[in-house]
Amino acid sequence: MKKLKSFIMAIAASALALCAAAQSDPGVTATTIKIGLFGPLSGNSMAYGFDVMNAAKMYYDKINKEGGVNGRKIELVVEDDRCNANDLLAAVKKLTEQDKVFLLNGGSCSSAVVGAREYVERAQVPLVMLNASGDSALYPPSKYIWGAFSISQRAVGGSMVQFAAEHLKAKKIGYVNHDDAYGGWNLEAAEFQSKQLGTSLQLQSINPNITDVTAPMLKIRAANPDVLLITTYARPVALLIKKAHELGWNKPIVVAVNGTADLKQLVENVGSKEAFKNVYLQEVMLDVAGGPKLKWVYDMYKDYYPELAAKPGYPQTYMPYGIPSAMTVVNALKAAGPQLTREKFLKALAQTKFDSKVMAGPIELTETDHAGQKSAIYLKFDGENKTVVPGSYRSTWKYEPK
Repeated sequence: MKKLKSFIMAIAASALALCAAAQSDPGVTATTIKIGLFGPLSGNSMAYGFDVMNAAKMYYDKINKEGGVNGRKIELVVEDDRCNANDLLAAVKKLTEQDKVFLLNGGSCSSAVVGAREYVERAQVPLVMLNASGDSALYPPSKYIWGAFSISQRAVGGSMVQFAAEHLKAKKIGYVNHDDAYGGWNLEAAEFQSKQLGTSLQLQSINPNITDVTAPMLKIRAANPDVLLITTYARPVALLIKKAHELGWNKPIVVAVNGTADLKQLVENVGSKEAFKNVYLQEVMLDVAGGPKLKWVYDMYKDYYPELAAKPGYPQTYMPYGIPSAMTVVNALKAAGPQLTREKFLKALAQTKFDSKVMAGPIELTETDHAGQKSAIYLKFDGENKTVVPGSYRSTWKYEPK
């Protein structure tokens, strides 16, 4: 009878184990957590994510060397999305359906990652963006999508108006954005911030592929604003600064972080350092790239990628952005506990608040706001040297359900 009883108990235990395994979320074993990491490893937009992914990888490796997360090591499956919506969706589907990852950590270009929202929600797989703004994937909040660890586009616009009004004492603000959803995101918060501060916006919205900015710059000059804010990508930024210089513009120009991926190339495209006599750059890290407050990140990069770090142009401008994203994932995994599920992970994400020691403001996520970082600092840029302006400037725009 004792043998029979033991046999029955063993069968029951095995059945329970099999049932638990069948019910467990994908990508989790007793010793590993599988994460799908994706971003642009090739193509024209690789500067936005190649080294961002490298930063995330080195941080995950650091955590593994320290013992992992609740006894589990992080296993990465890496895909190239080329900052293209079709390639990104294909990568997300492969990582979810074939590789069976527990969560997704990726997305460096907003338009590409926004296109994956419907699939992510249908698959019910957590997506923690790398460094994309991704406003349309974050607002209205999706249970499964979290991001803007660099900064959301709404925070870009709000912070720039705050800086123009408070530091540059502007009352009338010239504002150039893209005439698409991307431009609409930063404009929404800029208009909100402007109303709060009692300033006015003189708006010109341009196509991202514009080749001649004479007309919008003449309209801006005619409006005679105290400052010009540019929230476009790099190519229109160069055209606008060049044209402003040709038209004799001598008032401050503030360039959003969207257009500062390669400052050397920007100066070359403008063609004259004289055009940068009164230019400021938005920066979402807490210090200038390579500055003393960020030394620990660059030292880690040199240790992990010595051959790459020895090449001209490396690490790339946005490299540190991968750290806060990976930190957020690790912190939430730890908080979710040893009995890890996607539901516990998502609940932990909604209670995130920490100082990354990388970005200009804290990383904070709640049930109703899935955008992680909303602050920026500003740098005076003369075409060669950057000088940090004291203080940080935070957008006060908040999502309100309609």
